[in-house]
Amino acid sequence: MSTTQVERPKDAAPGGAAAASFRVNGKEVTTSHDVKLLTFLREELDLTSVKNGCSEGSCGACMVLVDGKPTRSCLTTTAKVAGKSVVTVEGLTEREKDVYSWAFANAGAVQCGFCMPGMVMTAKGLVDANPEPASEDVAKALQLSMCRCTGYVKIEKGILDAARLLREGTEPPDEHDVPLSVGAKVLRADAREKVVGAAKYVDDMKVPGMLHGAVLRPPKARVKVLGIDATEALAMPGVVAVMTAADVPGERFQGHIVPDWPAMIAVGEETRYVGDAIALVAAETREIAKEAVKRLRLDFEVLPPLVDARKALDDDAPKLHPKGNLLAKTVLKRGDPDAAIASAAHVIRKTFRTPETEHAFMEPESALAVPHDDGTMTVYTGTQSIYDDHKGIVGVLSVAPGKVNVVSAYVGGGFGGKEDLIVQHHAALLAWKTGAPVKVTLDRQESIRVHPKRHAMEMEYTVAADAEGRVTAVKAHILADTGAYASLGGPVLQRACTHGAGPYTIPNVEMVGTGVYTNNPPGGAFRGFGVTQSCFAIESCLNLLAKEVGVSPWEIRWRNAVGPGDVLPNGQVCDDGTALKECLLAVKELCERRPDAGLAVALKNAGIGVGLPDVGRVRLKVEGGKAVIYTSAACMGQGLASVLMQFVAEITGLGWEQVAVAPPDTSTSPNAGTTTASRQTLFTGEAACRAARALKADLDSASLEALEGKEYRAEFSGVTDPFASDKPNPVSHVAYSYAAHVVLLDADGKLEKVVAAHDIGRAINPVQVESQIEGGVVMGLGYALTEDFPLKEGEPQVKYGTLGLFKAAKVPPIEAVIVEKNPSPLARGAKGLGEIATIPTAPAVAGAYFLRDGLFRTELPLAGTPYSRRKPG
Repeated sequence: MSTTQVERPKDAAPGGAAAASFRVNGKEVTTSHDVKLLTFLREELDLTSVKNGCSEGSCGACMVLVDGKPTRSCLTTTAKVAGKSVVTVEGLTEREKDVYSWAFANAGAVQCGFCMPGMVMTAKGLVDANPEPASEDVAKALQLSMCRCTGYVKIEKGILDAARLLREGTEPPDEHDVPLSVGAKVLRADAREKVVGAAKYVDDMKVPGMLHGAVLRPPKARVKVLGIDATEALAMPGVVAVMTAADVPGERFQGHIVPDWPAMIAVGEETRYVGDAIALVAAETREIAKEAVKRLRLDFEVLPPLVDARKALDDDAPKLHPKGNLLAKTVLKRGDPDAAIASAAHVIRKTFRTPETEHAFMEPESALAVPHDDGTMTVYTGTQSIYDDHKGIVGVLSVAPGKVNVVSAYVGGGFGGKEDLIVQHHAALLAWKTGAPVKVTLDRQESIRVHPKRHAMEMEYTVAADAEGRVTAVKAHILADTGAYASLGGPVLQRACTHGAGPYTIPNVEMVGTGVYTNNPPGGAFRGFGVTQSCFAIESCLNLLAKEVGVSPWEIRWRNAVGPGDVLPNGQVCDDGTALKECLLAVKELCERRPDAGLAVALKNAGIGVGLPDVGRVRLKVEGGKAVIYTSAACMGQGLASVLMQFVAEITGLGWEQVAVAPPDTSTSPNAGTTTASRQTLFTGEAACRAARALKADLDSASLEALEGKEYRAEFSGVTDPFASDKPNPVSHVAYSYAAHVVLLDADGKLEKVVAAHDIGRAINPVQVESQIEGGVVMGLGYALTEDFPLKEGEPQVKYGTLGLFKAAKVPPIEAVIVEKNPSPLARGAKGLGEIATIPTAPAVAGAYFLRDGLFRTELPLAGTPYSRRKPG
């Protein structure tokens, strides 16, 4: 047996002297200093399957086996494992790797992949001790592990399937047995890499001479920066550079639409939230960088924070931005709602409130900027848009676009939370300053304080209907707290309004939205993009209306549901692919059999729409005997790479070994826009189809090998009308998806089952569709029942483990019903799914409790349930 001697890690906590010897994956190792086992495995042994998701023992991404027992390596140290055996995914046998890879991929358990190695080690610990586990055993074993993508249903199936194969000695089938075609249950192309820990996320990457960056942030949400003294920090051994706002060579203020977010706050300026950057440090290790930040002397004056969105509109409120505290005003009006309300048989008036919530993606933000001798720079990051990042980085550096290249590594979940510049520009600035590679990775608590959240909203609704319950008018005012910076607050507010009357035939609508700056963390894109909030309001009003009219929740929706040729509340005429009624019919029997079933429906756009540029692009190149797909479209877990491969293979007739997808890279990948608005399967998928048809035309008369080096470029542009267009029936979006969710409660008021019927146009990969639906439902259950983001004077009062995220044991059975009805030829009929899977869940849960106890709840998370510590009131 070989032995490895490891000296004290450079980022070891001082004072922890305790030599220890133990085995890691069968190899004897010795360390001279006591550190977290997680740090030792990742930094010293380069076993990067062991992920740092939270460092507080809440997520399970760092799970390893210690003497056969699943152990969170972030909570134990090298001294505590002395004389013991540690096993990581890298130490599994090839058979185990084959079995777990196939079982998890076949079940549809793999999405972003960041949690996968930890899940596998949890599974191995269970299966080794209990070769024939029951579902209950699996759920119990997963109580220390978190997944934000899948909803756990597919993970549990993957573990049970792996246990069966291992128990029976059966070889897993060839993952390529299923043809690479549209509609087939195709195993994801990236599944094995993610399951066995070979997939590299940014924080797994190391390059020679790499420095580490850290950020000084304000002690309170709103302080005036009077001065910064870096003398003590710069004197520390290992500190290479300190940067302040004065050192930014380019445009300090960046933003998607409104350039209001500074890379750093300058002396003399006020911070706007606790996540603002004031100074940057580059040092030889993370530990030194973080310690240096503590030694920066910040002279500041604490100012009263403005944390109430309504008070932010007062005349005497402090102006947080030069133009004041009003970010955006959105008005959508059709017909005469006031007259309709005055003559209505039924009028519902209610005010609803929803909180900020945290994306809680498994992978904290990380970026690595690498300068080159020719004056260029490559920035590696996990992002939802390499081109958005590129624009911001080029701006802050004040360099020509060709001087910066942005490459996406694997993305450990996003849900909208990785659309803004959080660490990318800081890594680039430090690399520009030092001339050395610099990695900036946020720890979990810093991530929670820094990146944008789901907007908190207050929504005043008036819903009017005739005696039969047909809605004649909806009038609403939505107040959105956009926090410190705009991010995507304006578009989020628009979507909340354009979708805020639901998928119903309502002739009279007035939706007024107001977005306001405060000193709370910014509100930005989050799965559902404002519709999650307004859907809770309108669907809850429909539940109350059903009771007043004396009909069931299903019947009130059926009477008002749109179909092909009907007009949506925003004026758009529904196309022939509209299948809301089919979704309702899919759950009708259940709702009739269970009159206590909570029901809610929703619609969600596919594509950015509203007259804005909205283009998907693909460059298909024949190289190395394969058709390689190049596109900037980010896969953050939704399975886009496999979907694009399916499109290309189906059209060209090529097989698994002849189609591949390249990583998003601004030097090689055409700009396909941001992975947002449930758009990539439709937009970039259609672009891939067009490129594939051009390749197929050549393949009709030539072999793939004969076409070596040839390129096929294609794009699809969604043409829509601007928001507030004066057209009587504007086209706001290229397509809409629809859904109906049903929630059942048991005798104790706990979740019994969820049925989710989704109109997705065409299921390109049915198992991925199911997985997306299940993950969206579980996120919606958390939003309804347990997730919250309490703030005190603008400061988050949570850790990852107290966010209220659902774990496997709380998840009820989920039945995904796929509704396919779309004659559109675009992307083989596919529509968006990523966002709508979460939207109707919360109001369906609220409806179930309303039917159970008669209490009409108007705030999230819902009070007075077995999952809540709050009483209704």
